[in-house]
Amino acid sequence: MTDQITGTLVFTVFTAVLGSFQFGYDIGVINAPQKIIITHYRHVLEVPLTERKALNNNVIDSTEEMPRTPSPIDSTPTPPPEEEFVEDSGLITMLWSLSVSSFAIGGMIASFFGGWLGDQLGRIKAMLLANILSLAGALLMGFSKMGPSHILIISGRAVSGLYCGLISGLVPMYIGEIAPTTLRGAIGALHQLAIVTGILISQIVGLNFILGNRELWHILLGLSAVPAILQSLLLFFCPESPRYLYIKLDEENKAKKSLRRLRGGVDVTKDIAEMRKEREEASSEQKVSIIQLFTNSSYRQPIFVSLMLHMAQQFSGINGIFYYSTSIFQTAGLSQPVYATIGVGAINTVFTALSVFLVEKAGRRSLFLIGMSGMFVCAVFMSVGLVLLNKFDWMSYVSMVAIFLFVSFFEIGPGPIPWFMVAEFFSQGPRPAALAIAAFSNWTCNFIVALCFPYIADFCGPYVFFLFAGVVLAFTLFTYFKVPETKGKSFEEIAAEFRKRGGGAARPSKAATEMKFLGVSERA
Repeated sequence: MTDQITGTLVFTVFTAVLGSFQFGYDIGVINAPQKIIITHYRHVLEVPLTERKALNNNVIDSTEEMPRTPSPIDSTPTPPPEEEFVEDSGLITMLWSLSVSSFAIGGMIASFFGGWLGDQLGRIKAMLLANILSLAGALLMGFSKMGPSHILIISGRAVSGLYCGLISGLVPMYIGEIAPTTLRGAIGALHQLAIVTGILISQIVGLNFILGNRELWHILLGLSAVPAILQSLLLFFCPESPRYLYIKLDEENKAKKSLRRLRGGVDVTKDIAEMRKEREEASSEQKVSIIQLFTNSSYRQPIFVSLMLHMAQQFSGINGIFYYSTSIFQTAGLSQPVYATIGVGAINTVFTALSVFLVEKAGRRSLFLIGMSGMFVCAVFMSVGLVLLNKFDWMSYVSMVAIFLFVSFFEIGPGPIPWFMVAEFFSQGPRPAALAIAAFSNWTCNFIVALCFPYIADFCGPYVFFLFAGVVLAFTLFTYFKVPETKGKSFEEIAAEFRKRGGGAARPSKAATEMKFLGVSERA
């Protein structure tokens, strides 16, 4: 397996996941300077303290705030102390909520276009174009201290969200297409590893004594321009996806040249033969639209399972765990809960890295089931800890341990796996549309959870994680009965597994051939 890891492949994957790193950084960067930015908004808008208090009397019930960033791997948003809410006007609260949610709205919109852009321009040029959005968003936020900060930050976050929406489809598609079959899962998991690494870095540089202070917070927000510039420069040295060159453009010689660069000059005849077969099959198909994914019987079950995997990732309660974590650390008597929060981010990163090595050994479905089962147990212990917190002080430590274990189990399976399993479910024809609808589903669920969780938590109180435990259990059972294992399997075998689990007869050829992609002749 290691003989397939070449210098060009390592360089190319590193360059591609710099986009995922930016994604993670943009997710986490808004959290640390929250209070400073709110104070700056007040200063820019010249809302005096007396007026704030007067306004507050009319809007005291409307100051509920969403978790900081709508993502399953969020960087531990911390609800501000009660006195912060006392001083906030409805206008300031609305502007801060827009500063947070505009990122998710941008991501929801752009997630539909990642696969389409990759097909129109090629994977490399599409990522280069996306970086223009990243740079624009970073510049808007970086210069926000010098102008109408609320307008610049909200618009900058929206533009950065557009970038991240594109990247959430482009990066998994590109690295999935350049990866050797036996390394497909491990390389696919690097997308999530780069995201959580970006979150961790944003947490660290957001510390008060680094960039998360009144003097440098705008630099913190604009710092994502650095990896955007670096990636833009490195992309000029990366080979285009050979599958795109051969199947989409019919450029066999260019595809061979790209493959030789990626595989280290070894014989690529077998790879070309597989792509030729896939191209012949794809040419006999009509273009697959998003609507056809749901109406064509060959695609209906794979797209349904894809959406359920992303919903399981989002509705597992991971945002809720992060939302509660800092207050639980405070209850446990930690004088600096922000460092425990960074500890959660570090655990996030370590176990995502572990999943990179496990995914080709244990399999995708197995790791997903292990992760979901562990999260179910942790959610139960979290709930028990919260319910009994007032009776037994030591229950706060039970909740703390549950937080770390919950995050660990999440990153072993449900965190990284949905992103690249979708690419494994579909062949070249339907893959862009499938990745687009899956990414849109992920962003939409992010937004729904972020919007609704504070109200669910208020209604359920300390019992809220019993609710999430039930949801996780339901998704675990669904995975057990409906999700096939894709490790080392051709797309013909994956299609047969879907038909088997769907209870259908083994329909011949077309449904199977539509699912073929990498490793047509390989077996587990």
